[in-house]
Amino acid sequence: MLLEIPPKMSVSSFMGYLNGKSSLMIYEQFGELKFKYRNREFWCRGYYVDMVGKNKTEIQDYIKHQL
Repeated sequence: MLLEIPPKMSVSSFMGYLNGKSSLMIYEQFGELKFKYRNREFWCRGYYVDMVGKNKTEIQDYIKHQL
């Protein structure tokens, strides 16, 4: 996933928002997962963040052709 966040927003607050919203969307679409993940911890702890810089096009191509 390649994302761009505003400079004023911290990475940790953005990731918390992303994890929370995406979990809610997944639980809405796949309600049976609520019973499998009762504590609502759908995602694993942790994440990796790095700056893209000049390699943005190459990274986009890599992500696009992963699957």
